Amino acid sequence: MIVAMQDQATEEHIQTVIERMVELGFNVHRTTGATQIILAGVGTPAQFEVDEFKVLGGVQDAYRISSPYKLAGRNFRPEGTKITFPNGVVVGGEEVVVMAGPCSVESREQILLSAQQVKAAGGKFLRGGAYKPRSSPYSFQGMGIEGLKLLREVGDATGLLVITEVMEISQIEPMLEYIDCFQVGARNMQNFNLLRELGHVRKPVLLKRGIAATIEEVLLSAEYILSGGNYDLILCERGIRTFETYTRNTMDVSAVPVLKKLTHLPVFADPSHGVGKREFVPAMALASVAAGADGLLMEMHPNPDKAMSDGAQSLFPQQLTDLVHQLEKLAPIVGRNVNSKK
Repeated sequence: MIVAMQDQATEEHIQTVIERMVELGFNVHRTTGATQIILAGVGTPAQFEVDEFKVLGGVQDAYRISSPYKLAGRNFRPEGTKITFPNGVVVGGEEVVVMAGPCSVESREQILLSAQQVKAAGGKFLRGGAYKPRSSPYSFQGMGIEGLKLLREVGDATGLLVITEVMEISQIEPMLEYIDCFQVGARNMQNFNLLRELGHVRKPVLLKRGIAATIEEVLLSAEYILSGGNYDLILCERGIRTFETYTRNTMDVSAVPVLKKLTHLPVFADPSHGVGKREFVPAMALASVAAGADGLLMEMHPNPDKAMSDGAQSLFPQQLTDLVHQLEKLAPIVGRNVNSKK
């Protein structure tokens, strides 16, 4: 159930509504919109009448939610969610935010050079894997804590925010001091125990769509994080598995506007994993922004041909720079901007 309070509702009015919702068995999530307070009741309460809430003091409207995702639905925050990071970067606003960097942290020299190149191109986040979920147990698995320390060091040196993947619950606590945003990869989209724990931390999370997940399943996975009280969540389309074999995955650009309609959460696109071939990444990046993406998560390596992982889909530094210049021209056409010089 959603209860929308009047803009002149007092705190006493709000508490009265919350108390009644709790009495009925709801877990209540409160959010402040542009002009009003929204109270979302989730759970399996006893029988109740929505009209009972419509006549309470300070209530503008109340209605049942029929969709299985209560907090991820746009009704919870009709104006959309904006996530403000410590350095002032806003995700979900007018700016199309670029996150870029290598698949894996390989050495101090490699990640520092990557950060400098991402910064010069106009990126705001440095991405890089410290823990790598690889299909083969014999592939490079990442540098672990040492990789996290290097990400933080070069992120601070270049003024970039840091995003990296968390693979299991035990990694959350040691990662907190080194990163600005957790990334949940496609393989972990339905790792519900991990998602629950990320709902209890107060640090933003980027959640990728699973390789065979429906849009509803993505939103239900998001619900696990939101229900824990962490509302700083970004969704990411990264391609799905289909019968096509020419590209690594099939980039579902249509998922971007569909998600923008269904949820208040910011939506990113990862064209690197979406197609798996660097020559097609810029086109899919531009298409995603034209479709409404709030940002892009891409792989860029100083020397992709010698990358220890995902070299074939990693952009060369100049390709990233050229792509950002193209984005600067495209963004105003769809009512956005790319602040590459900040």
